[in-house]
Amino acid sequence: MLALRLTRGHPLVLMRRLLVAAASAGVGFLLLCTLMYASTHPAYSTTAVLRLLWCFVPLAATVQFAVAVARTDPATRPRSALSAVGLGPVRLSMVAALSTAVSCTLGSMVALLVFLHLRGDLTGLPFDGAATHLVGAGAPLPVAAALVLLALVPVTAATTCAVAFLARSASRTKAATGAGRAAFAGEAAGAGEAAGAGEATAVGEAEDTAEADVTDNTGNPDVGDCVEPAIPAPAAPPTGLPWGVALTAVGLAVEAYTSRTTPGNPFPLPGRFDSTPAAVLAGWTLTAIGLAMAGPGLTHLCGRALQSVRPGVVRLLAGRMLMTEASRIGRPLGVVCAVLSAVIAAYALYGTGPRPFGPLTALGAVLVLGCTAATLLASALEAKQARAQTAQALRRLGAPATTLRAATALRAVALLVVFAPLTWLIAELAALPLTG
Repeated sequence: MLALRLTRGHPLVLMRRLLVAAASAGVGFLLLCTLMYASTHPAYSTTAVLRLLWCFVPLAATVQFAVAVARTDPATRPRSALSAVGLGPVRLSMVAALSTAVSCTLGSMVALLVFLHLRGDLTGLPFDGAATHLVGAGAPLPVAAALVLLALVPVTAATTCAVAFLARSASRTKAATGAGRAAFAGEAAGAGEAAGAGEATAVGEAEDTAEADVTDNTGNPDVGDCVEPAIPAPAAPPTGLPWGVALTAVGLAVEAYTSRTTPGNPFPLPGRFDSTPAAVLAGWTLTAIGLAMAGPGLTHLCGRALQSVRPGVVRLLAGRMLMTEASRIGRPLGVVCAVLSAVIAAYALYGTGPRPFGPLTALGAVLVLGCTAATLLASALEAKQARAQTAQALRRLGAPATTLRAATALRAVALLVVFAPLTWLIAELAALPLTG
């Protein structure tokens, strides 16, 4: 109820939650189709297991999207008023997990209704029994197994959301504790008053300088003098880049080894599961995890490169923002890079020949692509919310809006220059042993 009251006036928040419910419905439908395939084809147990493994790819993308939406939810944002009434970080994490579970449960219920309707169990609506070959209409539905599979998305998303929020609150508490200890040490050394006097003197001199010299002959503010005080300090570089590169290399090596040892087509997509090796899926999973781990480090390096060789105000601001937001947007960028590289590799394999894409393959691809892209947009929105105070400080100092827009565009171009060739390179390395 609290989350609903806080988001009642935010239609975009409700739309994002509906998108989470839609993604959960798609994953639930895939899981139910896999269940009925296993029920109607008992002799093909290996193929059924492989179908289930393929379903975990859109499941992981949906869970990632659900957590990103919960992080941008106004209902889960820490507030002093909420802390005063007992809603601290732990309870807010429970609110976020509960809201995520409700959205995903709604999607699972929709998936069950659509599945039953396509089987012909629910009559009186259009397309009644129109997909009997996909949903196994000739066999009874295992109710207990279906409920377990439908509960998989809500439970996984809620648990992951709670863990992510608890980790975020723990990091904030650690940072606040470190700042408090530093302030206490400064006061114990007698430097508190001197620091306060020095800051007051610096602020007074900055105000006098702003009144006297902030304008040039044309009456426009001097952007460099105004923007420089509000630029945040550079963040510490992420430590996952070497491990990410190593995991990516291992994943590519596994895919290459599997393609050399598997007869026939080594990478049929989920429309023809009969000869799909599990090692190919495992190799791609390692590659995706490696790119997600390397994404923050690459983003941090982009920010550092923007500030090299005598940077101006725009480059300095864009670089510092990238370094600050590296951990927040780097991981979704790495996942998007992995997904797009897989799409490019699949097109290299099937782009000129007959396409074994079935409706379930199309649904899974839409879920993965849509959820990863939406996660990246949600992470960008979270980063925008995090730097809102910095943007307001820059505007109060007189920085024009064109400077902020130029810094945003420069960040986007820098990330595109780094991640677009990386995506193409990973796709070529993945497709080369499969097409050779």
